[in-house]
Amino acid sequence: MKKKVMFWKDFKNPAIDENTGRVIDWDDPNAPIFPNYCDIVIIGGGAMGSSIAYWAKQLALKSLNVVVIEKDPTYKQCSTVLSVGGLRQQFSLEENIEMSLFGAEFLRNINDYLGVEGEPPIDVQFQPYGYLSLASTPESAEVLMKNSELQNEIGAKNTILTAGQLSSKFPWLNVKDIEMGCLGLEKEGWFDPWTLLNAFKRKAVSLGVDYVKGEAVGFNFKKDPGVMVSGVAPGEFESLNYLVVRTDDGKLRPIQFSRCIIAAGAGSGDIAKMAKIGLGNDMLSVPLPVEPRKRFVYCFHAPEGPGLNTPMVIDPSGTYFRREGLANTYICGRSPDACDEPSCDNLDVDPAYFEEKIWPTLAHRVKGFENLKVKSSWAGFYEYNKFDENGIIGFHPYHDNIIFATGFSGHGIQKAPAVGRAISELIQYDSYTTINLNRLGFDRFITNEKMKENNVW
Repeated sequence: MKKKVMFWKDFKNPAIDENTGRVIDWDDPNAPIFPNYCDIVIIGGGAMGSSIAYWAKQLALKSLNVVVIEKDPTYKQCSTVLSVGGLRQQFSLEENIEMSLFGAEFLRNINDYLGVEGEPPIDVQFQPYGYLSLASTPESAEVLMKNSELQNEIGAKNTILTAGQLSSKFPWLNVKDIEMGCLGLEKEGWFDPWTLLNAFKRKAVSLGVDYVKGEAVGFNFKKDPGVMVSGVAPGEFESLNYLVVRTDDGKLRPIQFSRCIIAAGAGSGDIAKMAKIGLGNDMLSVPLPVEPRKRFVYCFHAPEGPGLNTPMVIDPSGTYFRREGLANTYICGRSPDACDEPSCDNLDVDPAYFEEKIWPTLAHRVKGFENLKVKSSWAGFYEYNKFDENGIIGFHPYHDNIIFATGFSGHGIQKAPAVGRAISELIQYDSYTTINLNRLGFDRFITNEKMKENNVW
């Protein structure tokens, strides 16, 4: 173990004892059990990371040693469990439509995928009421129609409704300033994210995946003179050797890996910096453009609100609402404008944001919401891709043992089944064999080719 190493931050490796040159706690008989080597290490144990862990073991069976690093197994601040659990195919990019279509098929047959012998069946409480996206101008209506045509060609089931048809089907909806709407008829709705996460994790553990409570704090680098990379001087290429993890007892421990999957949600950008991504030269000068963005969700009661046949309504303003259970209870939210982005220092909810930005739209769109009363609220973090607000999937062009699965900007929970399968294909075959997701790779940040959704919330 006596070898010269370089650490990502200040060239001092916190997992190496300076006096002995040995890895701290590697040979300590009193240290907790820790996997010092694995084939696949996944940073992040939410729905995305747990889906990847499940699919990796499912595809390769017992041939892969898979470890998931999760700093908070309670998932108290995990984006997965704080999301509203929506599923839709109303996108303009084929990749997103196809991933969400697979998500619908996966949820429909979830016990075939994630059922564990001897355990009770899984019920994600799927509510098949669909999405209703509204357009208020002729231009946005035309985009809505084009998107719907593409979605149905690929396999989605939705329909375009005029203002008159909307009024007839949903008499509680004010459509005086609406040109058109797109209503999901099948394979759309919402579900319980907590149940899905636990189902993924339970199945992964049953297949032999090892979950470690700890925090990724850095990578160890080693010079690899045999590798030639464009823009890197001969002999200067540095590969990632192992991950440094701070375990629950405060100790720093190394875990060597063949592939590292960054699926750390809103924290993925910071993990990438540990690998010098965005801090180096040439290819390493391009950062992973993922950062946390705080979003509020409000739960309210409206005695005169619409009944059971209430879809997830997406107002042209970006405000959304849907039914939550029975007894005229609903949840709602809205992404803030760029100038109104709240601080991510905490998960406090701003009550004034509802009063000023959301309630006026709700009261305008549904008369029954004029007398609503907010009952509760919460906040969660989006893993926001500030480049084009779309997922980042695939290998890094410099570190060929790093794979990304992050940056879905609020759409990750519904794409977790498809992304997990896609990452397992990269691990096994070095290419996609089901849905081609090459356009969502890291390379687009280097070539400055945005994968932007067209008029899609």
